Amino acid sequence: MTSSTTRAAPSHDTFLATARRVITREAQALDILSGTLGESFARAVDLLLAAEGRVIVSGMGKSGHIARKIAATFASTGTPAHFVHPAEASHGDLGMVMRGDVVLVLSNSGETPELADIVAHTRRFGIPLIGIAAQAGSTLLRQSDVALLLPDAPEACATGVVPTTSTTMALALGDALAVVLMEQRQFSPEQFRVFHPGGKLGARLAKVRDLMHSDMPLVRSGTPMAGALLAMSGKGFGVVGVTDAEGYLAGVVTDGDLRRHMDGLLSLSTDQVMTKAPRTIGPDALAEKAVAVMNENKITCLFVVDPEGSRMAIGILHIHDCLRAGVA
Repeated sequence: MTSSTTRAAPSHDTFLATARRVITREAQALDILSGTLGESFARAVDLLLAAEGRVIVSGMGKSGHIARKIAATFASTGTPAHFVHPAEASHGDLGMVMRGDVVLVLSNSGETPELADIVAHTRRFGIPLIGIAAQAGSTLLRQSDVALLLPDAPEACATGVVPTTSTTMALALGDALAVVLMEQRQFSPEQFRVFHPGGKLGARLAKVRDLMHSDMPLVRSGTPMAGALLAMSGKGFGVVGVTDAEGYLAGVVTDGDLRRHMDGLLSLSTDQVMTKAPRTIGPDALAEKAVAVMNENKITCLFVVDPEGSRMAIGILHIHDCLRAGVA
């Protein structure tokens, strides 16, 4: 007969203690990394800014995953870039690396054998090479035109071998390069949206002109309400704009205005019913701002007026247009 011992289930406090240890170690490593940045980082930025072609980012294993993310961040912030897998590079993809490009290679050890061919290719054709590694005397850093050395910081796992702290530092260094390049190129939110039209980020950066309708319900000042009602119902916005003799937006007639003038409505003109000097918005305002204005004023539509301040109506935006686009 054998005896057995029952192990107590680990407590949630144990889970949290481990998680906090990991995050603390990685945060400490990032502080160290920040303090080590110097002339080599600035020279790396110079090379990247001077690139006539693309930035080719490469790495193997976990470094490869980080390299893919860095390439994606570069590409979406105004620095043309793509990831080349080092193993595929040895089987034909070296043709993707051309004179005029700059190559950024990541390897924690700096001795990853799969990187040999892409490193040799840059040396053979005089293609600038930036290396990121944690070993100062490694082959990658010795071969690089600019060597970015990751500081000596322990991995966050108990064994000290799982890539955790090292990959966090490499990712942060890539982000730092991308943001410096972005700011030097004066890359704007509008340009970012060109590369990122989908998802929540794209929606947040959408402009009023992207969502507005140019076919507006408009009537002239003095129009009998019978005509205004036809224009309102024909467009389906629940509102009609009223323009003065010069074509400028003088007021709007809304469902609320109709309810306030129900008695004898058809005997009135738009000038007697409309809300004067209504809320409007410019075409270059963010759609997110338009939603805020509508919510603040408890309205569902905004006329879009000429940005030069003439109050010439050039479009109309309904809150449903914003919601469909993901703007909330």
